[in-house]
Amino acid sequence: MRAAVAAAGVLMALAGCATGPSIKPTGQAVELTEVPFFSQQRYQCGPAALATVLVDSGVRVSPEDLVPLVYVPDRKGSFQPELKAAARRYDRLPYVLAPEPAALLAELDAGNPVLVLQNLLFDWWPQWHYAVVVGYYPDRKQLVLRSGTSERRIESFRSFFRSWQGAGNWAVVALQPGQIPASAAPARYVAMAAESESLIPASAMALVFEAGLQAWPDDADMAFAAANHARLQGDPVAAATRYRQALRIEANHVGALNNFSDLLFTEGCIASAGTQIAIARGLVPAGSPLDPVITATAEAIEAAPQTQDEGPLCDRLTSSSFRR
Repeated sequence: MRAAVAAAGVLMALAGCATGPSIKPTGQAVELTEVPFFSQQRYQCGPAALATVLVDSGVRVSPEDLVPLVYVPDRKGSFQPELKAAARRYDRLPYVLAPEPAALLAELDAGNPVLVLQNLLFDWWPQWHYAVVVGYYPDRKQLVLRSGTSERRIESFRSFFRSWQGAGNWAVVALQPGQIPASAAPARYVAMAAESESLIPASAMALVFEAGLQAWPDDADMAFAAANHARLQGDPVAAATRYRQALRIEANHVGALNNFSDLLFTEGCIASAGTQIAIARGLVPAGSPLDPVITATAEAIEAAPQTQDEGPLCDRLTSSSFRR
């Protein structure tokens, strides 16, 4: 249990160690007092900050373990992609927040420490620095950070948000698979899942998609992404179910129509595949970036022997399929 104290698009910068927007947070103050602290050695704030959020999420790891994964000796710092990749190696999902103060505060309200990038100097002479925000006090207009060699660094809203804005408002939380970020939006969550899909175990990704479907049952792209994952895992029935779900939500979802058609074709359900791809072709004008993909699927289906769908698998894949 974490203790809380209550009161009345990716910046590709390298981070070594070293007037923000006006916000009016509401509600009670929060400080996550049980978030661990790792004193940051010179130029190694990236490994220390990442270890902070990973250990808080339940991973047994130290900054020393992370140095080979994220620290670039020649540049004396760490890149954001390496931080995210290292989090995935420990089966954690790095979710990059929307670049706005409300998203950061929402995560703190939910008990999630936030790893942030700051520019401690100027746009023309930056000094990049990673820290972890663990609390805020609205009436004092202050935030609390694990930063450098300070376990409890207090920064004013004005100072912090200026330095954060100078680093592109980049912030990330590292969550267990199946945990929905407090500030999550479906499109950003789907993008996170797609980026992580080939890098963490399939069993963990199944939790990611299941949680997403529960959080946003009426989002067609979420169902579409879950369908693609099920197909990659060799489960055509689950994939067909999710493609149909996407099409019930958004009848003209071209991606779902194409991929459902291809699934049906692969499983030998030629007639049904032809029905679905014909709908997709009617939606995509010539010259569209999607036209070559749809055309290739359609041509493969048209070249196959045109037989009636047969067998119990075709029945299962098409029993509730989308119809016009």
